[in-house]
Amino acid sequence: MGTPEFAVETLRALVENEYQVVAVVTQPDKPVGRHGSVLQPSAVKQYAVEHGLPVLQPEKMKDPEFVEQLRAYRANLQVVVAFRMLPEVVWAMPEYGTFNVHAALLPQYRGAAPINWAVINGETETGVTTFFLDHDIDTGRIIMKKRFAIPDDADVEYVYDGLMHLGAQLCLETLDAIIAADGHPETMSQEDALRSPTSSARSYLQVGELSTLNSLKPAPKIFKDTCEINWTKTAKQVYDFIRGLSPVPGAWTTLVTEDGRETVLKIYKARKTGRAGQKCGGIVIEGRRLYVSAADELLELLELQLAGKKRMAASDFLNGMKNLELAHVK
Repeated sequence: MGTPEFAVETLRALVENEYQVVAVVTQPDKPVGRHGSVLQPSAVKQYAVEHGLPVLQPEKMKDPEFVEQLRAYRANLQVVVAFRMLPEVVWAMPEYGTFNVHAALLPQYRGAAPINWAVINGETETGVTTFFLDHDIDTGRIIMKKRFAIPDDADVEYVYDGLMHLGAQLCLETLDAIIAADGHPETMSQEDALRSPTSSARSYLQVGELSTLNSLKPAPKIFKDTCEINWTKTAKQVYDFIRGLSPVPGAWTTLVTEDGRETVLKIYKARKTGRAGQKCGGIVIEGRRLYVSAADELLELLELQLAGKKRMAASDFLNGMKNLELAHVK
């Protein structure tokens, strides 16, 4: 069960390693184009159709007709990657249960956008977790984890790609462990689980890890308003914010020109300078270089996009702008 490209890598791993995929569940085709007259299948559906796999696309997961169709496949196990919340009638259906491949080290970053928020928050490490589904989102018994380092200059695309492949690998290891345990992994404490070999299908409640955390970092869905840059934050915070949203959906700010006109400006790449800034949001131009003041220092803008224009280098952007020294961002 999955929809975007992130889920395709796991499906591909299952198919290429000759696991018996009896069916694929994904979102209904989405209308695209100016008039919505063209239906675009999900990335998962495209792969499934190319490989002759049956595809189910329910509008509602509790639809009795869909539930009966799903039950007819008699799957031993269900694997979920980047999909929607499932009702109990679905996740409790298989005899071996349903597990999710989540792009974070649970219990941290529960939610819809764990990769973005890990980078936005300046994490140096994230990972993938497999866990059994239960009633609440991302709270089920943890089976396995794999860690992934986040370089300081990495954007969300780099982390997304790395976790996509790591998640597929962890899915196969989790499957093999569950199969070896005949579908009935032992539930144990976190301490005992961590002392046990990862090849065994032992799962543990997240409660133990929650008790050791200073705070729980959520990963809510990202909207347009979420992506607006706050220049009163430190340069490091703004820098992490930009790379945590690059290239999609993209961090943005409002460029205010000397005559008071406002235009949305997306920023895809920036660089910390260590140089003292001026007023927050103030623009500094030195030759063909463009800087903006954050709370503590100047941030150099490297790649950006003016509304209605193409993504470009800051030097090219400067060529087409006049009196930018008198402008600011907000």
